[in-house]
Amino acid sequence: MPTADAIHRFHLANATVRGHLVRLESVWAMVRENVDCPPVVEALLGESLAAAALLAGSLKFDGRLSIQLRDVGPLKLLFAECSNEGHVRGLARCVDNQPIRSVDLGGYRAELAITVENAITNTRYQGRVLARSAHLSAVLEEYFGQSEQLPTRMLLATDGVRCAGLMLQRVATGDGDAALIEDDTWKYIGQVLATVSVGELLALPVEPLLYRLFHEQVVHLEPGRPLQFSCSCSRSRVADMLRGLGLDEAMSSVTETGSSTITCEFCNRSYTFDTEAIAALFSTEWGSEGPGALS
Repeated sequence: MPTADAIHRFHLANATVRGHLVRLESVWAMVRENVDCPPVVEALLGESLAAAALLAGSLKFDGRLSIQLRDVGPLKLLFAECSNEGHVRGLARCVDNQPIRSVDLGGYRAELAITVENAITNTRYQGRVLARSAHLSAVLEEYFGQSEQLPTRMLLATDGVRCAGLMLQRVATGDGDAALIEDDTWKYIGQVLATVSVGELLALPVEPLLYRLFHEQVVHLEPGRPLQFSCSCSRSRVADMLRGLGLDEAMSSVTETGSSTITCEFCNRSYTFDTEAIAALFSTEWGSEGPGALS
């Protein structure tokens, strides 16, 4: 039986269109365990996870792609990330005790950041787009159409069980009559895509869904690639963070128990450093793992 957490690539033989379909279930459940925000923010996070997986799946790179929002009304931070290996993680933080009934990205004039980190070249690219639409899918469509000159249609959905996304992108064509035909086909495909219900996007098996939508264009579907929850936190990364604070501030984080515990917000894993371990961080003799307890 196919995994519930996967990305499926496909292209339409009778149209210059490529597509990706993502569904997350166990990944979504694990991310939600560490999120304490109102349902509307959870829903936006689920859509962002699906979108990050769609975008990462459409690229040929070794590294990570993330989608990030900051200070959108009562939403302090939203972060969703997917690597080329299919490792997904995400988090959301909200202003404490403030009710949130909706997150209108355009209404808040939110700035969306899309970051690609290439592990091979050790380079980082970031694109930013100012939201003019309420919904994430529309904001991303605008980004690809304006910044990347890549016509894109995207659907995103989530519920308490799974999240999903479907993205279509039009690849370059020639000029003349052929281009006019492709324009008409692209418009028609957009109209067909608009008929997809939330229930179909979340739960209808992949092949029947794509056949219902695009049988006239002849769908060529590739085998699905699994996605999984994975966090890149480590003791050495936490140590680097403490080093960045400086010795005095790092030591000020030590509690009455004689140690400092830092908990990863993505996976809830805790890293504990006693005073000896913190002092050693600022010694040239400290190794990659370092002394001290790990809880």
